[in-house]
Amino acid sequence: MSGQFFESPILNSPYERPDRHWELDADGQPTGRIQDGRRRSDLTSPIPKAKTKRGAGVSQDDLYADEKGDVYDPTEVINGIRSAVESWRELPESQWRVTPTTARLLRHWRTHKFANQRPFFCQVEAVETVIWLTEVAPKSSSQGSRFWKHLEAANEASNPELIRMALKLATGAGKTTVMAMLIAWHTLNAVRHPTSKKFSRGFLVVAPGITIKDRLRVLQPNDPESYYKSREIVPEDMIGDLGKAKIVITNYHAFKKKDEIPLNKVQQAALKTTPKAESDGAMIRRVAGELMGMKRIVVLNDEAHHCYRERPLSDAEKKALKGDDLSEAKENSEAARLWIGGLEAIKRELGLNMVYDLSATPFFLRGSGYREGSLFGWVMSDFSLMDAIECGIVKLPRVPIIDNVSGGDTPMFRNLWEVLQKEPVKLPKKGRSAGIEYNPQKLPSPLLAAIDALYGHYVKTFEAWKERGHEVDPVFIVVCNNTATSKLVHDYIAGYEVEDEHGNSRLVAGKCKLFRNYDPDGEALPRMRTLLIDSTQLESGDAVSPEFKAAAADEIERFKSELIQRTGDRLAAEKIDDATILREVMNTVGRKGQLGEGIRCVVSVSMLTEGWDANTVTHVLGVRAFGTQLLCEQVIGRALRRQSYELQDDGKFGVEYADIFGIPFDFTAQPVVAPPKPPPEQVRVHAISPDRDNVEIRFPRVEGYRTEMPRDVLKAEFSRDSTLVLTPDEAGATETRNSGIVGEPADMTLEHLGEVRASRIHFRLAEYIVRRRMTDALEAPSAGLIMQMKTVVRQWMNDHFKPVGDVQPAQLLYYSIADRVADRIMAAVTRGEEGGGRVVAMLDPYNREGSTRNVSFMTSKARYETTNRCHVNFAVLDSDWELEFCRVADKHEKVISWVKNHNLGLEVPYNCAGQARRYVPDFIVQIDDGHGKDDPLNLVVEIKGFRGEDAKDKAETMRTYWVTGVNNLGEFGRWAFAEFTDKWTIKEEFEKLVADWLDEQAGAQKELA
Repeated sequence: MSGQFFESPILNSPYERPDRHWELDADGQPTGRIQDGRRRSDLTSPIPKAKTKRGAGVSQDDLYADEKGDVYDPTEVINGIRSAVESWRELPESQWRVTPTTARLLRHWRTHKFANQRPFFCQVEAVETVIWLTEVAPKSSSQGSRFWKHLEAANEASNPELIRMALKLATGAGKTTVMAMLIAWHTLNAVRHPTSKKFSRGFLVVAPGITIKDRLRVLQPNDPESYYKSREIVPEDMIGDLGKAKIVITNYHAFKKKDEIPLNKVQQAALKTTPKAESDGAMIRRVAGELMGMKRIVVLNDEAHHCYRERPLSDAEKKALKGDDLSEAKENSEAARLWIGGLEAIKRELGLNMVYDLSATPFFLRGSGYREGSLFGWVMSDFSLMDAIECGIVKLPRVPIIDNVSGGDTPMFRNLWEVLQKEPVKLPKKGRSAGIEYNPQKLPSPLLAAIDALYGHYVKTFEAWKERGHEVDPVFIVVCNNTATSKLVHDYIAGYEVEDEHGNSRLVAGKCKLFRNYDPDGEALPRMRTLLIDSTQLESGDAVSPEFKAAAADEIERFKSELIQRTGDRLAAEKIDDATILREVMNTVGRKGQLGEGIRCVVSVSMLTEGWDANTVTHVLGVRAFGTQLLCEQVIGRALRRQSYELQDDGKFGVEYADIFGIPFDFTAQPVVAPPKPPPEQVRVHAISPDRDNVEIRFPRVEGYRTEMPRDVLKAEFSRDSTLVLTPDEAGATETRNSGIVGEPADMTLEHLGEVRASRIHFRLAEYIVRRRMTDALEAPSAGLIMQMKTVVRQWMNDHFKPVGDVQPAQLLYYSIADRVADRIMAAVTRGEEGGGRVVAMLDPYNREGSTRNVSFMTSKARYETTNRCHVNFAVLDSDWELEFCRVADKHEKVISWVKNHNLGLEVPYNCAGQARRYVPDFIVQIDDGHGKDDPLNLVVEIKGFRGEDAKDKAETMRTYWVTGVNNLGEFGRWAFAEFTDKWTIKEEFEKLVADWLDEQAGAQKELA
């Protein structure tokens, strides 16, 4: 592949028709060859596939195939209209067949020498498409008629009461500018051609939320930042006529009907009535009173994928929606129903000229009754993300394509959420659960590694910006699954205060130095660096501290002055609440001299899926599920707005990048329903009683362990299982390559963690172990004990810590890894205590003992039929290795009895990465080791092929706690533990183990003699 592919991904000028594009193969991946001509409109994702992906892939056709397998490709009409508009564009002005006003605007947009940024080609083309369909196509031949018939049919099928026209523009391509151009075109024509029914000067702009509604105020001609003036959307002499437009900007939630006469519950009970909902007319007067009396209103839907009339779901579709998917589908449908219902009411009351839908992702959502991700049938223009990348209009998204984690379908940080679901440390489920205190230090290790890796690259970007003299900082955004997780991530990154049992507060410093909201003395910075934004905080304004408001007094006053200029209401400006200030902070992130100037990191839940357009975003971390292309592109889109729009010498923009973790921009197919299969044969597994009661095995049901240790001198006796081999599989990827579908890749590493001194790691781990494992809840940890433990930790790190794959020692401080280290070291300390360290097993108080007598269950799994040495008739097999052990146990002369621990009830409690778990060993074998059959040795056996860190935790627990603790009880005989790790040597290893015990017993008897 040529170097140009990586060095110069931008092929076209943003202001001219694209005339070259990168060739893609059948899988949508680049070949490195440049093709002449414009890319056809299709459904290609501009994201590279993971190089480590395994298994069958899903083609673009698969995604858009219907139930019969026929491909639904809505782009044929789009390409046809594009071709017609291109031909019309090349005609001389005398043949345009548009009004003089339209011709003046077209000349202005195409040829005017703009003082600042001129409209992009894609913006002009989108408006040209509307103009051609409205003014030219009805006068043309059958071609124009064909396209209108398609548009009308698509609306009749999905929006029977409305006529809608959708314009698809990539995120960052400037949809707001297109809306301003459409408003100008309609208004100026309506004023200058008042008898024409094609145009209107009444506009309702509908947004999906307050954030976007705030941003769209630039569409008002009297706004201080009005696009018509600041971006020269119309010629200077036409500005006066533009003031005759009536523009109402709202969010679709306003369509929800209120009570005609508001009554509280007491009033309803007293009057014995329920409030009546307001009429359509009352709702419209409340939402769009300025438009009352006007006819043929024009509606502009921003982020229009939220607006559709859903179809009834089939039984199969209803069955496929479960849990969070079902909740999401219901929310989508309710929002869509409210939005389109409001538009239909306006159509009935006022009449509608046209509904223009603008969206980067005009796809049907889950639960709509349409195939999820299918394109709206009324899309007439398309400028895709791939087009925008090749024209340099947006940043190039880079996602992980390869890392140094073994196995897996994709790089760890590509689909981070899927990795987190398999971690022992779980993220909070939903909301900030009452009564539950979550610890920011207990986030899963892969998430901490992802934060460290992406932050490390952010630091390099931050320093590069400073060297180049940028006046603002790059922005790092995190999108979480719920408010509880967002709070944990925010606190971990930015710092937080904790209160001890005496009511004293202490600061826990944020992990990311550039994002900390506190200074080294524990004082809150007056200008926050990290912003936590969610619906709860917008309502309460908790995130806006008095210190912040004091430090930003000038910016707040400027914001109030702008509000007065926009609304003319000085009283309202003086009474703005904290939620309004917080939204203004959010909306001005990365803007010099405004409230959001100092923000470097934004942690959010769903606020960042759309409508937030900071142009300084360079890094995005997704900590949530991403089930659809729509959501992936929405969140990635938050990082795609360019910072610089200066042309290079070649007339193109320079390439800018956005690095993305945790957003799996891949297509996945729905599972295929398999044909029914006959049920497998089942047999009953049970104890053979009374015939084999002589080989019954009893065992203790252990619930936990109590350890009594002296605290004067600490000694540790390390074993081979004390060793921790820490790889990127457990600690998180340490080398990740981020790449766009074109352009230069970037390597994300954790090298910056190597700057943490070893002595600091020793102390932090020692303090953690003493505080968590050797100190009562209301006690302060002993400084002397910490210093002794520091020596033990140093010894362990020198002899038993084996980092692999560029894992950094500082990663030992991740909560789940630190807890595993604590388990290993505490086990060694327990073994090393002479005369102390006594371990006693704590039994289930309600069911102290289990027995083979109680086994009875049905199974269809593979099984081994036992002989009279086993109380149970079958041993259920999980592997060939277990089959081999069954044969060995059945034949060995010293085996008295044995049983497979399947549905038997023997469970071993142990800790893994700070989480309480239960381990189920494979076998119990009673052996005559020289003490006679009345005093057998009870051997717990584990058959293990690959011996990972979790297996070491289990073995350490068995040897140090379970076996020792049960033997110290003195009630259940003698117990031991053994592991077999090689199928082909199980017989020899078992014979040697028994022989060693017999020799040991014989030697002990000689000494007594």
